[in-house]
Amino acid sequence: MVQKAKILLVDDRPENLLALEAILSALDQTLVRASSGEEALKALLTDDFAVILLDVQMPGMDGFETAAHIKRRERTRDIPIIFLTAINHGPHHTFRGYAAGAVDYISKPFDPWVLRAKVSVFVELYMKNCQLREQASLLRLQLEGNGKDAGGEVKESAGLLAELSARLAAVEEQAEALTKQLNDDSTDAAAVATAAHLERKLTGLRRALDALEPGTGSTSSVSSQN
Repeated sequence: MVQKAKILLVDDRPENLLALEAILSALDQTLVRASSGEEALKALLTDDFAVILLDVQMPGMDGFETAAHIKRRERTRDIPIIFLTAINHGPHHTFRGYAAGAVDYISKPFDPWVLRAKVSVFVELYMKNCQLREQASLLRLQLEGNGKDAGGEVKESAGLLAELSARLAAVEEQAEALTKQLNDDSTDAAAVATAAHLERKLTGLRRALDALEPGTGSTSSVSSQN
């Protein structure tokens, strides 16, 4: 069963949160509400999120300050942030949003389809990263098993390596298709860069798997690459 991604919605107005939920419900992911910057930071302490939709104008801790706290935490610094604002203060205001670490800056009222499409890209990238971590975890378990039992079953190891390789190939194919789609559609540069980063990680994992094939080197050399 594929676990759903979590999307954090941050806005001090309940009607805005309700509208965001209505727009994003079609993605069939887990939507988490936060009515303030403080509440958002609390949610980020325990849960992992694919993307954050963050209102700029909030009483107390505004969106810029909230984003600064998010980017200072190692656990959350890489989560994409999309700023939402009802006020257009010009290029300087927009620049401040990107400087705070946002991947996008959208003024209200926004096109529901465009917002849903942008969020779906980051959800898909998040899912690919989760698959990548799963493959890496299986690889580490295999490496640890080889270290504990130097004379282990060759057939069993070969079978696991073949399974890992096949699963990685599926993720590689999906990542390649996603990157091509992003480039063809001229999507946001931040999304394209994130997809390229994912492909680099996949390349590193593929090299590690290839190094485990018989006659290509020891597992210790692979461990030093990760």
